[in-house]
Amino acid sequence: MLRFFKSPLPSRLVVLVLLILAVRLPLLWLGIPLTMAELRAMLVGERLHEGALLYRNLYDSTAPLAALLFGALDAGLHRPLWLYRLLALGLLLFQALRLNLVLNRADVHPERGFVAALTYLVLGSITADLDTLSPLLVGHTFIVIALSALLPTSREGYDNRRLFRAGFLIGVAALCYLPLALFLLVGLFAVIIFAANSFRSFLLLVCGFLFPYAVAATFFLYTDSLPGFSQFHLRPTLSGLVAGADGIPLFVQLRLLIIPGVVLLLALGRSFTTSLGLVFQIKFQQLMLVWLLVAVAMSAAGRGMAPGTFVLFLPPLTYFSLFLWQKARHAWLMEVLLLALVGLVVVVRYRTLLPLDKVVPIPAEQRYAVQPDPTYATLQNRRLLVLGPDRRPYLYNRLATPYLDWQLSQVDFGHLDEYAAVFRLAQNFAQSPPEYIIDNAGLMTELTYKVPAIFGHYHPTAMPRLYRRK
Repeated sequence: MLRFFKSPLPSRLVVLVLLILAVRLPLLWLGIPLTMAELRAMLVGERLHEGALLYRNLYDSTAPLAALLFGALDAGLHRPLWLYRLLALGLLLFQALRLNLVLNRADVHPERGFVAALTYLVLGSITADLDTLSPLLVGHTFIVIALSALLPTSREGYDNRRLFRAGFLIGVAALCYLPLALFLLVGLFAVIIFAANSFRSFLLLVCGFLFPYAVAATFFLYTDSLPGFSQFHLRPTLSGLVAGADGIPLFVQLRLLIIPGVVLLLALGRSFTTSLGLVFQIKFQQLMLVWLLVAVAMSAAGRGMAPGTFVLFLPPLTYFSLFLWQKARHAWLMEVLLLALVGLVVVVRYRTLLPLDKVVPIPAEQRYAVQPDPTYATLQNRRLLVLGPDRRPYLYNRLATPYLDWQLSQVDFGHLDEYAAVFRLAQNFAQSPPEYIIDNAGLMTELTYKVPAIFGHYHPTAMPRLYRRK
């Protein structure tokens, strides 16, 4: 198997795609329950499709380009979960093939072929977290594209256009998921080890990074939502207020990453004991080590629970694994190791469908999917507002107000003793009053007292904490 994929023939690419589809498509066909991150993305897309302006008519920290993508998908189909899953699979496949192409063209390893793409896709299939179309997965695609622009094409170093393009792509990635801006550190290190004039080259990289943000800031300025862009996206994300709130719990993530961690340790040990012939290959190895450190820093910032976190480790893991799969005295041993890796990934992914609960003591990702709230099971296809962090009632209903993220909504609901907050509440509810309000936070009495013109129309129903507009 390993020898087969070391060939650069196009037939290997076809077999690779068929192999990965055989591993992942049955799970997609059987259906993977909706995750909290996907529900949030669908609610954002739904509101934008209805004409709401991000950060002005929607209190959420989702990055602008990711929100634009979710809105475009909702414009095509209403809550298209299957399209989310197929697009996530397509992005992962594109990242693997793009990275494989860059590694082959740059001659970072003596052997060519599709082994890098195979490793990327096999390890990326070990967790259902990468089946989710998350802002991190979307933004990471641009980081992988930017890698080729960070590598010099001649002995004279970079040309200005390539550096600007690399910074631009990192900026676009950050507009999908803001913490990806940390990859400027990878760009800085690439400039230091590859460029002749490091300071001037890094300025070009930074200018390219700032250009997408200048365009985004101009758009939000003309739509009167620039303060909201800072208040609901930049500051909360940088402070870690909402990062990692929608992902799989950390203890499940760590168990799923045991196999990739073992592969990484073996690959690092093999790479450090392998002599690299070219200076460029040594520098590229150092660049991948910095990439790995940045991935660790981003994981720590998101508490390891941000949806799609594992994708950050796939490029350096793929690169170092090339040393693990290189020619050895006992070639059959590497073949067995690769087959064992594929088999373990299949066992982990299908552990809930096969009687393997005792063999693989890892909780199923489906446990942490969105489950309908039985209290409000009869409430469907309604426009409502939930006062509190629970977003389960939105599973079969629509968001009627800007208040999607409860933590960010505290700018109004947490300051009901201030006139400005009460005035904003009255404005937001006057534009699109919800049919129902679920008061999990116990605020309706105070809201009715302070804004009677709006909340005086809501009366309790037979269901607990549920108010209906009359």
